[in-house]
Amino acid sequence: MVALRPCGTDAALSHRSAAALWRIGKELKGRIDVSVRHRCEHRRRGIRVRSRPALPATDVVDCNGIPVTSPVRTLLDLATELGPTPLERAINEADKHDVIDPETLRGALHGYAGQPGIRVLRTVLDRHTFRLSDSDLEILFRRITAAAGLPPPMTKQHVNGFEVDFHWPALGLVVETDGLRYHRTPAEQARDRLRDQAHTAAGLTSLRFTHYQVAYEPTYVRKILRKAIAARHTE
Repeated sequence: MVALRPCGTDAALSHRSAAALWRIGKELKGRIDVSVRHRCEHRRRGIRVRSRPALPATDVVDCNGIPVTSPVRTLLDLATELGPTPLERAINEADKHDVIDPETLRGALHGYAGQPGIRVLRTVLDRHTFRLSDSDLEILFRRITAAAGLPPPMTKQHVNGFEVDFHWPALGLVVETDGLRYHRTPAEQARDRLRDQAHTAAGLTSLRFTHYQVAYEPTYVRKILRKAIAARHTE
């Protein structure tokens, strides 16, 4: 509120600061984002003020007593600044914290045609590729599978007594992606081996990719996926 007072009565948190208040993103260090619906020449260290006369009053709401851009407007603003992965993460966080769900967000975008960020946000929300995800690693891997020509996978399914990261029942394919925080101890690695053996014994193709491979070697991962599917088609 202290940052808003010098900016006028119609000032509201927006962009990264609004995302932080909605718990769907992080505020940039040393910068508070504020939008005002009038021409404003205010300059103050640590505050970025955006003059937005065209910003509808309905796009500013109250959150815990603080004026802030609405969830839809906040995500549109983020789409002008973030890449696809952090933007998708923000959408996932919005759903997790009951701020707005993807389907409601899609519907609300009809009223924002032609506005900055709309095309990027709609692309991320594409019904054929978007799925709620628990981690950035999962988001990245989904993009790789789509590029490899695979249909959207099922996630967090129990297969052969184990919860798996990704499962394509029709393709007989199971994939695990090993995040940086897991699969380090001998006990965890032994459980991974049991998991892989159970899937193989059941006639499934079981693949495992590291965090590094998914994040930095997507071409290699895509090639392995295609080879695995081609091999099953020849069985």
